[in-house]
Amino acid sequence: MGSLQTAFKDAAGIAGNIFAFGLFLSPVPTFRRIMRNESTEQFSALPYIYTLLNCMITAWYGLPMISSNNLMVTTVNSIGAAFQIVYLVIFIVYAETNKKLKMVGLLLLVFIIFAIIAIGSLLMANFEVRHLTVGFISCASLISMFASPLFIINLVIQTRSVEFMPFNLSLSTFLMSLSFLLYGILNNDPFVYVPNGIGTILGTLQLLLFSYYSKSPKENSSEPLILSLES
Repeated sequence: MGSLQTAFKDAAGIAGNIFAFGLFLSPVPTFRRIMRNESTEQFSALPYIYTLLNCMITAWYGLPMISSNNLMVTTVNSIGAAFQIVYLVIFIVYAETNKKLKMVGLLLLVFIIFAIIAIGSLLMANFEVRHLTVGFISCASLISMFASPLFIINLVIQTRSVEFMPFNLSLSTFLMSLSFLLYGILNNDPFVYVPNGIGTILGTLQLLLFSYYSKSPKENSSEPLILSLES
């Protein structure tokens, strides 16, 4: 890889790390509400559980013993995992007893699954086999997370309202995905550019929908629908 290509790759990775903060900070209003009311109400922690597992797997994929020249992938997902752990700790603190036990159990399950993947991959002597195995798992995990944007896109089309698709979140999704799409292309890594290519397409669609439906008359909505997006 030439020095100029490496410089562009690193720049794209740094940009992706910066834009990712918009995504990682998006649940802050939810957890402010939880802390203010000292209750998790109808909110669900399952999205944060799944995001934690995804971040841990992808951070592992970016390490030198698994893939080459992907340190930016590890940094962004390590930061993401740290955010999810903080959110989950807050949720557990304010959850009812039965929810506490359930979330602690799921959290342990996440660490067990990750340990199996990490230890299992280290037992693979061949670097290429290790790279492909963790790469496919990471890629599948990233692609499966796009179910949430698809749900939001469908909701916007049905309600003809962008109330439940914040512009800042959609823009952060687009910019982060685009950055890591370029990063993956410049690093010739399909396990990075394929899922982020899909993310870029979905981010673009969200921005187009926001531009179109934000001009439409707003419809009344109720708070339970907001809560249902957290389930």
